[in-house]
Order: sequence, then C-alpha cells, then structure tokens
Amino acid sequence: MYSGQLVFAQLMEHLPLHSFRRFVRRYPSKYPTKAFSHLDQFLCMAFAQLTYRESLRDIETCLRAHQAKLYHLGIRGNIARSTLADANESRDCRIFADFAMSLIQAARQLYVSDSFAVELEQTVYALDTTTIDLCLSVFP
Repeated sequence: MYSGQLVFAQLMEHLPLHSFRRFVRRYPSKYPTKAFSHLDQFLCMAFAQLTYRESLRDIETCLRAHQAKLYHLGIRGNIARSTLADANESRDCRIFADFAMSLIQAARQLYVSDSFAVELEQTVYALDTTTIDLCLSVFP
C-alpha cells in the first residue's frame, strides 16, 4: 500500500497558497465558484504543464484516469472538459499573472547571494513552448 505523498503534491506544498488566495480575493469573479475552485483550476493547469498535456481533452483523460488520486494531488473538484474550459474563459488571468510574479520575486530573494541572482535581476519571461500544428496548404 502506498504511504507517501505523490511527487506533484510535494511540489505544490512549496507554493505560498496564502498569496494565491490573496490574489483570488483581489480579482473577484462575476460567477461564484461552487465545486471547482480557483486552486483546483491552477492545480489542473500546473499538472497539465508538468505532464505535457496538449489539450483540454488530454487533461481531462489523464486526470480522470487517476480519479482516486486527485484528492491527494489537492484537487477537490470534479474534472470535466467543459468545467476547465469555462474556468479558463471566465476567470481573471491576472490572478495567475500576479501569482507568477510573486513566485519570481520569491526566487529572486532566495538566490540573492548566488551568481545565478545576476540573471534573475533581469526581466524574466515565461514562454509557452507547446507546438501548434498548422496545415501547410493554409499557412505556407
């Protein structure tokens, strides 16, 4: 029987969730969250990024395959493609942008005395490296 924490849960426990909740309160939504919280959305998208998921269908399939482990990952809501799509469309992206900036600021403070810190003083960009397949007949 498994008795330890999952790797994803170990990674996510290092995040300052108090900051994330503060950003959620800063940008209130028009639509109240009932079963799929902002944190559930963030955890699903973080899991998708770390496991190289390519679409909402792929995210849903992967997470539903591990339905019994979702609670241990920290995801409390039900995973459905339409729920993820609605959350991504209706929730304010500034929540996640501000949270990313707070994580970058924390990284700068952690590495202030290292030679790596010189690079962190410069602008840091997060690039989405997913590829988009294009039809060559439409896009030469």
